[in-house]
Amino acid sequence: MIYTVTFNPSLDYIVTVDDFRLGMTNRTTSERILPGGKGLNVSMVLCNLGIENTAFYYSAGFVGDEIARRLWEYGIQSEQIPVKEGNSRINLKLKSIDGTEINGSGPAIRQEDIEELMQRLNRLREGDLLVLAGSIPSSMPDSIYADIMKRLSDRRIRFVVDASKDLLLNVLEYHPFLIKPNNHELGEMFGVELPTRESVVPYAVLLKERGAVNVIVSLAGEGAVLVAEDGSTYMREAPRGELVNGVGAGDSMVAGFLAGYYDHTVPESERMEHAFRMGLAAGSASAFSELLATKEQIMKVYHTMK
Repeated sequence: MIYTVTFNPSLDYIVTVDDFRLGMTNRTTSERILPGGKGLNVSMVLCNLGIENTAFYYSAGFVGDEIARRLWEYGIQSEQIPVKEGNSRINLKLKSIDGTEINGSGPAIRQEDIEELMQRLNRLREGDLLVLAGSIPSSMPDSIYADIMKRLSDRRIRFVVDASKDLLLNVLEYHPFLIKPNNHELGEMFGVELPTRESVVPYAVLLKERGAVNVIVSLAGEGAVLVAEDGSTYMREAPRGELVNGVGAGDSMVAGFLAGYYDHTVPESERMEHAFRMGLAAGSASAFSELLATKEQIMKVYHTMK
């Protein structure tokens, strides 16, 4: 079973405002409200691809109730961990202004809330896979991802981590099965700029040497790079298409990779390349779509990749 954890889920209020004027009253020309958060996005794309999974997430106030309602409508198998005070985040995304966003902070997560999550994670068994993705509220320790992996380290569980800088670097000693920084996050870790696929390879190798099993790096329109468990390197340019909505593209890449890796109709010798192509196809298909990509959209992009 695949499980995902989202520490700071949200309702994403995505709007288009034509001719935006600072300091003036502006009116939307389009708007949409969606549940958000990297772990939830991974769960939704896995669901679209027919992969059974369970999403754990913290939930607070009326916003948390609405996230739960929308996940139920979507058909996501999920378990909310209620937080007594505050509200889950509302993120405002100004689609028409170069991807400008105003993200909420989210509720304070107490130690008892962390323990509640740990108790639920105690259900995981050998062979399960846990996706830890996204930011954490400021009330939580930066070591929370590493704390979870340490606690579960004796169960032969696979971990996937999609996070930035310290959250990611802190977990390498626990040998995550997959990590997915983008090129900007990877560059920030090492104090360099990594604009091309070729430039990210040595730094992805460094993360692998520090403990990651597989490292996939997304580069938006430049495509992606995978440094795999056996040392093989895969590189592909991004499939061609019109960028419609970049929100959730990286999360879709994670979901696509996992769907491809667990596709046992593919010969073992071809599975890693298939997983890489599925990841890139899923990330691109979501970027080309108003919503997170469906299986049909993902496979359509997949079959355009030679």
